[in-house]
Amino acid sequence: MAYEITTRVVKAQERPATISERIRRALQGIAAYALPESMLPSLGSESVEQIREGFGGQLALPVTSITRWTQQDVERAEVLADQGDLSLAGALMRSAHKDGVIAGIMSTRCGGLIRLPRRFRGRADMVDALQKGGLEAHSIFDEMCPPAELEMLDRDGIELGVAVGELVPVPGRTHPILNRLPPEHLRYRWFENRWYYSSIAGLLPITPGDGRWVLHVPGGRVYPWQNGLWRALGRSYVTKEHARLRRENWEMKLANSARVAIAPLGADEPSRKNAFAKLLSWGMNTVFGLPIGWDIKLIESNGKGAESFRLTIDEQNKEIVLSINGQIVTVDGGSGFSNQDVHKSVRADLIQRDESALAFTINTQIIPAWVALEYGEDALLSEDLATVSWDVSPPSDLNSIASSLVTAANAMNLLRDALAASGRELDVDQMVATFGVPVTPRRVALRVIETENPATARTPLRLAK
Repeated sequence: MAYEITTRVVKAQERPATISERIRRALQGIAAYALPESMLPSLGSESVEQIREGFGGQLALPVTSITRWTQQDVERAEVLADQGDLSLAGALMRSAHKDGVIAGIMSTRCGGLIRLPRRFRGRADMVDALQKGGLEAHSIFDEMCPPAELEMLDRDGIELGVAVGELVPVPGRTHPILNRLPPEHLRYRWFENRWYYSSIAGLLPITPGDGRWVLHVPGGRVYPWQNGLWRALGRSYVTKEHARLRRENWEMKLANSARVAIAPLGADEPSRKNAFAKLLSWGMNTVFGLPIGWDIKLIESNGKGAESFRLTIDEQNKEIVLSINGQIVTVDGGSGFSNQDVHKSVRADLIQRDESALAFTINTQIIPAWVALEYGEDALLSEDLATVSWDVSPPSDLNSIASSLVTAANAMNLLRDALAASGRELDVDQMVATFGVPVTPRRVALRVIETENPATARTPLRLAK
């Protein structure tokens, strides 16, 4: 049965109850920042919801695109960011996604992560509920965290070091929907150690993990914007854009050769005007018959002027790829690493870092909110809460692990035979620890001695740890 997902704001009497303060303090996501009392209205309050209803449920302010950037704008964005204002930095990254290289590489890094196999752990009933489909074919987790929203949240975190989203309640369902919000409206107050969001209802304090706000901070707890890629990407994007515009300007002026008519000495004015008219109407396959002393030729540019623009664009493309991927071998296919698959290891390291940060945010701010609504607040105190992670191990690693285990087994057999000849034994526990062989706890067989006493009569074989 099909249903329509809506972001309509629910009225106060329809909205699910918020998580209590006792449970909220237990959530790891809130422990990231101090939470002083704020006099400003919070997300979910009646005044904020009334304003949102007047704008169709919108929370974010309309964005204004800047179509021409300079390096001075990038510097101004750095100054504003250090003051806790990410408006210019966020707008810069939104414009930078017009660049095909940035958009493509970021899509590969973020979209590729979200679509890797997922692993759920924790209580069986919670895991089963997250993996089951709702009213449609999608699982509860996919309905609550749409892949596109997670991809944008991950992208904002990589580029700006911080990302923000809202868990929007949906009438008739216990699981909300994650809605990524434009990060350029984020504001940070250092003297409060607190984030705010400049919304359509004014400045709203952000409480990560309260069941409504989601704050993804892979850039670190202190000044996360300093660890984002936006400064390097922004500088390269602006330089590349200027080089592209200048190259187009060069092509318009110098790519087409100039036509010149040379008149002989003593040529009268009517003759020169007649020659100029013919030169002006020069089209394809035009043929000129010239009197003695007249000449027509083309003056062409040597073409080397455009080389500098192309080199600048290529340099910026490489810097963009290096900033996002950490290397360029997997992109251009060139040589540069002779030590087997070093470039793939670097790429896997970046994906593992993204996965760890995103999974932490989901497991501390999104899934606990769903657990509180679905199973009650007391379920949050359970030690085996459901968690999610992505399998970021490259397929080749599984083959190498299997090969190393086979090699270790053969080596242990050979060493056991060699040591037995000298009356010595192999330390199997040390070998297991050295090669990282997964083993279960040792189990010792105990057999009860048969006696004539009925109290100690023979019993079946028992196993003890």
